[in-house]
Amino acid sequence: MRMHDTMRLMDDVSRRHFVAGAAAAFLGVSFVPGLEKVMGAPAADIPANPPGGGKAKRCIYIFLTGGLSHIDTFDPKPGTSEQGPTKVIPTNVPGIALTEYLPGLAKQMDKIALIRSMTTKVGAHERGQYFMRTSYQPIATIRHPAMGAWVMKLGPATHLTLPGNVIVNPDSGHPGAGFLDSRFAPLAIGDPDAGLQNSHLPAGVTQSRFENRLSLTNQFDQSFRARYPQKDVQAYTDFYQDAVKLMSSKDLEAFDLDKESKSTRDAYGDNKFGQGCLLARRLAQRGVRFIEIDNGGWDTHQDNFDRLGDKMPEIDQGLSALLADLAAQGMLEDTLVAVCSEFGRTPKINERTGRDHHPRVFTTLLAGGGVKGGQVHGKSDDKAFAVADQPVEIPDFNATIAWALGLPISVQTKSASGRPFTVAAKGQPVTSLFA
Repeated sequence: MRMHDTMRLMDDVSRRHFVAGAAAAFLGVSFVPGLEKVMGAPAADIPANPPGGGKAKRCIYIFLTGGLSHIDTFDPKPGTSEQGPTKVIPTNVPGIALTEYLPGLAKQMDKIALIRSMTTKVGAHERGQYFMRTSYQPIATIRHPAMGAWVMKLGPATHLTLPGNVIVNPDSGHPGAGFLDSRFAPLAIGDPDAGLQNSHLPAGVTQSRFENRLSLTNQFDQSFRARYPQKDVQAYTDFYQDAVKLMSSKDLEAFDLDKESKSTRDAYGDNKFGQGCLLARRLAQRGVRFIEIDNGGWDTHQDNFDRLGDKMPEIDQGLSALLADLAAQGMLEDTLVAVCSEFGRTPKINERTGRDHHPRVFTTLLAGGGVKGGQVHGKSDDKAFAVADQPVEIPDFNATIAWALGLPISVQTKSASGRPFTVAAKGQPVTSLFA
């Protein structure tokens, strides 16, 4: 098989392995898997003056995987048997209550909009998570892009060195860039305390030696690039250039949480979620457009109340600190914060003191980015079992995020097979949420 045939048939994983191996062999340095994929979107792919309704320049997207119990958090039903032992507390907005697990957010309800009428027909974890992230049902022939990849594809490039799409504490089932070019996929940060690993010259390799290796690599590759002027081949060259630029940039400090004071770090909480929220704020400050923070373990079929008592304090602390910090930094107005899960949990408490999967109604949260705080959109019925008013489906929720970010939600992008797709399928933004 000829070289250009080999290059043409390589899948994305093979290409990533090729790039990582080439970097290690020629440059004496290794990079985080995924770094080669996310170094900016070419201007040719960005529509001129994209329409939009919100004010958001960036999005911090928090995914609580496993199915968060809406009745025990954002949509309580006090005085009902369905509420169980979870107590209900007032917020700083009269008429809106949360549960005892969210005392920090209760004090900041004036910054928050709740959508209590979310609904979906997907009640399985993997399919539900895929649907929430992409607005499309999974099919065998196509992998759809997650929201961060759409932001990179359709939104303007805002930074010269940092990747525009980052995921913190990722899970293995993330759709990534889907059928879009691999450069739109998120850079994965497995541990926010550890920062961006393998991004510095290894011991024994001086800057001069490194530059000599780059020069030799360029010479070796020059005739190959001229002979095979293909997009994937050029991507390797672009990867080297962008990676080297990032290695020598002061922007790498964005990943170093030790640059923050102890009091600030303590305010977010000494755990991966809280420190992930702090990292998200630092990245947002430096122009990263989409930062996803994943937090799992919400599949509470048993011991629902004990498990929420253990897990919710770090969510409440980290998210409360994030909203307060963004407001103090003057960033909340143009930073959209979204919190979601793939579905809710049953109002009925099962025999294991747990709650089961419940896609029929659940709650999501939006704050900042032009969203009017202190409001609730839609409602569930008296038992938190079904939507009672103003249903919002998952594509609508994602269209709302896209609309807030100024993305053109009707623009079609074709997959490799020629099928047209849009950023949020046929979803319609809930524009009444915005001031």
